Amino acid sequence: MDTKDQKPHINVDYFEDLTGDIAQSAKDPVEEIGTRIKAIREAKGLSLEELSHITGFDVGLLSKVEKKEIQPQLGMVIKLSKALDSAFSRLISGVGSRIYSVTRKNEGKTTSRSTSRTGPQQLYTYQSLAPEVKGRHMEALMVTLEENPDEEMSVHDGEEFIYVLEGVVAAKIGDDAFELAQGDSVYYLSTVPHMVASKSGKAKILAVLYDG
Repeated sequence: MDTKDQKPHINVDYFEDLTGDIAQSAKDPVEEIGTRIKAIREAKGLSLEELSHITGFDVGLLSKVEKKEIQPQLGMVIKLSKALDSAFSRLISGVGSRIYSVTRKNEGKTTSRSTSRTGPQQLYTYQSLAPEVKGRHMEALMVTLEENPDEEMSVHDGEEFIYVLEGVVAAKIGDDAFELAQGDSVYYLSTVPHMVASKSGKAKILAVLYDG
């Protein structure tokens, strides 16, 4: 779910699968996100302190992300991608090389997860639906949402569209709170503080993110 306006340079997140359960891929890329962030940061000659100054994220938090002690939420990844002048999709699922992508049901493409900033609480699991497309400016994700009792809010550049596939979603956009049932959808500017979580148990959504 902070930064100055700038021309979007994502190649394609707050989200994860279309139908059926999200299957784990053979190589779990969630363990690679921290590694990718660290590699790009070091290649640019930035220290954790400098990255902290650019993004506003605490040095300790960034260190935990790079060590994979915390799995960053999509809003955080978007802000880091801008700070590192790197494509959002590169951090999430690597660099694509095709002009189109067909994703079949239960194919088990790139799957990742995000946790709360304290680490243990898993907030959602997501799967990129078009990781092979090169130069994309949107990210389509299938997301399995967990409950978010702490109601952690997210703020970042861009726009988001969410369509509920299963379960009931508890959402907060700015000062407004509401519930979304199967078939409901919401579109909002990501610059507005927002939170999307399962009301109870788990819920599944299709999410499309644009890093504007």
